[in-house]
This record gives sequence, C-alpha cells and structure tokens, in this order.
Amino acid sequence: MIASTDNNKAEKDHPDNLSLAGDGFDTVIKAKQALDAVANCRNKVSCADILTIATRDVVNLAGGPRYEVELGRRDGLSSTADSVEGKLPHPTDNVNQLTSLFAKNGLSRKDMIALSGAHTLGFAHCKLVFNRIYNFNSTTQVDPTVNKDYVAALQGSCPRNVDPSVAINMDPTTPRQFDNVYYQNLQQGKGLFTSDQDLFTDSRSKPIVNLWASNAKLFNQDFVNSMIKLGRVGVKTGRNGNIRRDCGAFN
Repeated sequence: MIASTDNNKAEKDHPDNLSLAGDGFDTVIKAKQALDAVANCRNKVSCADILTIATRDVVNLAGGPRYEVELGRRDGLSSTADSVEGKLPHPTDNVNQLTSLFAKNGLSRKDMIALSGAHTLGFAHCKLVFNRIYNFNSTTQVDPTVNKDYVAALQGSCPRNVDPSVAINMDPTTPRQFDNVYYQNLQQGKGLFTSDQDLFTDSRSKPIVNLWASNAKLFNQDFVNSMIKLGRVGVKTGRNGNIRRDCGAFN
C-alpha cells in the first residue's frame, strides 16, 4: 500500500508487484477515508484489515463464498522493495517450489492449491506467458502441456510484437466469476501459468485438482479455510505496527 518516495523504493514498486491494479489500492484508500470520516471509527481500523475485508468482499461479489474475517491487525512500519525478493510465487514455479514457498508461511500443499484457485479471477500481462507460447525450451517453442486451442487464443491476444503489459484473463472461461472452473481449465490444459498447469501435471496435486473441479461446494469450503490461514500470516499487533491515517504513507 505504501507509495515510494525519493528516499525509499516501496514494496508496491518491486517488479513482482507492478501488475497490481491501481484501482485496487484506490478502493482501500477510499474505504479508509470513509471510515475515518466517522468520529466513532476514526483511527480504529487498520489498512491491513480493510484490505483483508475487501478481498473477502470481492470473492463474494463475484459469486464466491462469504466468510468471517478475523480482525485486529495493525499496519506495518516499513515497506521496501528489497523485502519482497523471494517472498512471492512466480509464474514459472513448479509444485515443489510452490510447496516450499507456502510452507515458509505455515501453509500446506493443500492450502497452496486452494489459494491458487484465486486465479479464477483477475488478469496477468502478456510478458508472463511469452515463454510458454513462443520460447519454451531448446527443442519446442510451445509448452506441450498447453491446450492447442488455448495456445492459438493466447497467441492471438499476445502476438510476438505486442506491448508486454497488455492484460489477459487468468481464467479464459469464466473470468469474472469466482468458481471452480479454474480447476476444470487445468484438466483441459488451460492453466495460464506453468505454476497453474503444474498443479494438474504433478501427481501429488492432481487428485485435489480433480476433486475440486467436480465439487464446487467443497472447493469453496477449503478455499475459505486456506484464506483464513493466509490472513494470519505476518500479522502485526501492539508495538509491531500502528493504524495509519493514510494507507499510502507512513504517518
């Protein structure tokens, strides 16, 4: 949330975060301003809690489950681009790499697969899929795990000479609906990233993909459980944080 200054490059300006939509930040900032305009609410709700609530509400508004959000977080006291390095999953990660990264935050492989289901919503940039559809390795240009029709669609949306920041849907089937179609897409070779498709390719994660692809209710339940666990990662309380007046600046 913190904006960079002349003296500090903040987390949001790390390359891994540059695809985050600006209107998402604006929504949290406006919600904070609306809360603090009410005398009884002023300086009582952190930006971290607002962001967590907003995440739940987006899921619910898009047709997904509604769940209770644990509250009481404080906002962090530092934000540096360097601190992001190695903390976020990459589009080229495989199940081993993803499992290891999530385990560092107390999250299981099942949590990782469930949270990957959030890719049922949102978008990515063409530059993140160029390697899968044009330059996969020394023997084949196209990743053989990608559905051939999906390859054609991706190449149509992301031709070689396109602006690499052009946006494409994470879910090519129901991009604005929170549902279990993400897992059905994986069964058909329509995972956008290697990190998506490998969930179906790897025999350890494939059974869970198949289960959730056929059972939306169970996926929703497991997604909620994993989101609650994710919401406990790195929580700041007491003197380890504060409640900002401005979500985009330390104050």
